[in-house]
Amino acid sequence: MNTTTSNASRPDLEKLARRRAGAKMGWYIHAFVYVLVNIGLVGLSAAKGHSWAMYPLMGWGLGLLIHGAVIWFLAPGGGFYDRLVARERRALGAGERG
Repeated sequence: MNTTTSNASRPDLEKLARRRAGAKMGWYIHAFVYVLVNIGLVGLSAAKGHSWAMYPLMGWGLGLLIHGAVIWFLAPGGGFYDRLVARERRALGAGERG
């Protein structure tokens, strides 16, 4: 059990779980729209004999990547975030005793 959720009350845990689930659902919707729109753009670009579709693919793809990194790695309750909080708690606890 991680330290962030073990100290949380039941309603707080439920609220955090719902918020994280909503954020992940938002990312899935973002990814789905990205795929659909870019399939259309690639088709349009190919039909015109040009290769301009790679620019929106790369730009929007970077945005999707950043969105995913925030949701999956940096959001409160995420594994990386929990490890950082635990590390800071240990460092603060060691500083108080020493």
